[in-house]
Amino acid sequence: MIKLIRQSLTAYGKPLCETVVDCPAPRGTEVLVRVSRCGVCHSDIHMQDGYFVLGGDKKLDVTGGRTLPFTLGHEIAGIVESAGPDANIASGGEIAIYPWIGCGACGACQAGEENLCAAPRHLGIYVDGGYATHVLVPHPRYLLDYAPLSPSFAGALMCSGLTAYAALKRVADRAKRGPLLLVGMGGVGMMGLALARAIFDNAPIVADIDPAKRDAALKAGAQAGFDPADPAARKSILKQTGGVLAVIDFVGAEQSLSFATGVLARGGKVVVTGLLGGNFSMPAAMFALKGIGIEGIITGTLAEARDLLALARTQRIQSPPITERPLRDAQRSLDDLRKGQVLGRIALNPQDAARSDS
Repeated sequence: MIKLIRQSLTAYGKPLCETVVDCPAPRGTEVLVRVSRCGVCHSDIHMQDGYFVLGGDKKLDVTGGRTLPFTLGHEIAGIVESAGPDANIASGGEIAIYPWIGCGACGACQAGEENLCAAPRHLGIYVDGGYATHVLVPHPRYLLDYAPLSPSFAGALMCSGLTAYAALKRVADRAKRGPLLLVGMGGVGMMGLALARAIFDNAPIVADIDPAKRDAALKAGAQAGFDPADPAARKSILKQTGGVLAVIDFVGAEQSLSFATGVLARGGKVVVTGLLGGNFSMPAAMFALKGIGIEGIITGTLAEARDLLALARTQRIQSPPITERPLRDAQRSLDDLRKGQVLGRIALNPQDAARSDS
């Protein structure tokens, strides 16, 4: 019997620990995937904590909807191990998993927006994910070929890449008219930079409080980098650009959103993807007086995931820095990410943990 080895969340606010159970047998349209790599995402920290910060002393409790022990991880690439009788997929295929799986019946799902499902079954969020040797996927339509990309890059594309890609699509018309500003050069921001370099003619400008991340972004092709904590940064951007028409906030904090809106030109738009937390206030009249907009997104659709993989293949999108670690280092990776000590992305390799018992 194949054993499913996991780095499991057994209590909120506590370190992950290894758990071992029998691997589930896929039924119906289900597919059992042997995990090759699983990325470590900042949202995994919030899931481990059991809450998102809403500002002040307010927190959004996210401990409901799952049974412990629970397996985090949603940036998954792997190999088809076995499939249920109705799955119609062969074993052995190398695939990336679209993890934002919905109920299939609500209005969002019917519109192809399973990432916005009212009763989601997102892997690593509501259903056991990829910090494990294997993961069960409900249908083969969520399995996407990624060759010739690496499994660590393909897995990252399913969350950080997809989030950045969906955000870029929402400012594409404005980004063609002037420089795009990316705020926050963590894993998602660096992915957004790589995609923006492939999609738009003009290289974006970037902002991050960490000089090492600004330097990494400049080396990856950003045309300029700014420290948003520098009081002169806002004036410098306005002087250089006359105001930007498109900003993507990969941080999602009071300070980052204030900085983003502060450099907007008339008719500009900010897309917020980050989840760091905090409150934000702005005079309501400014929305109309400047004709600006603020939009939030959460990942992207299955169709966008397919388009993104096709783009990554044909345009040879540059992968952000990815550090590979064994599955047993899942907690250390979350700790490093929490401390801001990760440049780019971390991908866990569970194959050193894999074993089978007869």
